[in-house]
Amino acid sequence: MFLLRHSFAAALIASLPVTVSAANWPAWRGAGGSGVTTETALPLTWSATENVRWKVALPERGNSTPIVWGDRVFLTQAVGQQRTLQCFDRKDGALLWKAGPTYSGKEPTHPTNPLASATPMTDGERVVAWFGSAGLHAYDFSGKELWSADFGKVDHEWGYGISPVLHENLCFIANGAGSETFIAAVDKQTGKVVWKNDVQFRKVTERTDGFAGNNDGVIGSWSTPLIVESAGRAELVMTWPEDMIAYDPKTGRELWRATGMNPLNYTSPTFGENVIIGSGGFGGSTIAVKPGGSGDVTGTHRLWQKIRDKQRIGSGVITGGHFYVLNTPGTAQCIELATGKQIWEERLKGSGAKSESWSSMVLSGDRIYVLNQGSDTIVLRASPKFEVLATNPLGDGMTNSSVAVSDGELFIRTQKHLWCIGQPKAAAK
Repeated sequence: MFLLRHSFAAALIASLPVTVSAANWPAWRGAGGSGVTTETALPLTWSATENVRWKVALPERGNSTPIVWGDRVFLTQAVGQQRTLQCFDRKDGALLWKAGPTYSGKEPTHPTNPLASATPMTDGERVVAWFGSAGLHAYDFSGKELWSADFGKVDHEWGYGISPVLHENLCFIANGAGSETFIAAVDKQTGKVVWKNDVQFRKVTERTDGFAGNNDGVIGSWSTPLIVESAGRAELVMTWPEDMIAYDPKTGRELWRATGMNPLNYTSPTFGENVIIGSGGFGGSTIAVKPGGSGDVTGTHRLWQKIRDKQRIGSGVITGGHFYVLNTPGTAQCIELATGKQIWEERLKGSGAKSESWSSMVLSGDRIYVLNQGSDTIVLRASPKFEVLATNPLGDGMTNSSVAVSDGELFIRTQKHLWCIGQPKAAAK
């Protein structure tokens, strides 16, 4: 049952002026949801003292990624019992405002997954943040709440991390683990629920991932849905336990499904060159599927399946007929998109001892930017020949977020600070 609050300010323009930059990073994995930026004039090298525009301290740990629109940077952050959306001034990192609900109920989560771990999203007029049991909330650019929607308690022992997604007038949210699993669409202007599908997972008969031999292993999905444009229609693609499913964004009607996903999924689906990659966690399966089908497309649109693949939490990128991904233990792979054949696998060595990674890749031209848990950003060449272009240490401890890109600058959230990285203005030009 949904409880909805509406603010009379929903139609008002935020009182503070907003300047739109050349390129925004409006949501998890950028505008297209697959980690690709059209910008190519990005910094290649930096450190804790080189090419740093600013850094600001954060009050508690967090795994969410910043988003950027114009002169604003937004970040979700738990502060005690409050779940906050925080807005920073892009030019100097000053905190402009913070807003969010207080939730005093018990909300389970994994020790490595701090609360408020979902990345927010914006369309330049409103910012939407998902706070699990504390609900889905929308704010204007001055921090005034426009609406909220209550989807009940999120009660999985590992917590939540699925981020909201925007398409046209709808905002999508999903919960893939716990007692209530669903995918839903709300009107972005009012928060009214347009459709909601309760999702029941198929019974797992055999596990081939890290729970092999234990059919009582954890089942769930922490994947963020993805909008795919193909053959003149939009598809809302979600990687659930066992299945990749595409929905009609307007109605929630199932368009197609492909079997072969893992019962446990962390990565988000990645789209490029008319192929969708879905990859499981804990050594689960990976599948490649062409969009645009109808019904069960396993036999017609699934290009390949790799059973018992690498452990992955971060998502990859697609370019030049290849899929690139950084696995959780710190090994990067280049995989042939059409066949699933591995071209190379190499360990990415950071500046310190912590080379594991939960972070997703960002593609800029022929460069790939990706963080490790030691707060190093490693820059790779997107090429069937392995090449590391730079390793950039911040020395700022644990990092589980991903790089955000906007107008020549990189925004990095560690569990201590929010950083803005940029070349000197003359060099950037």
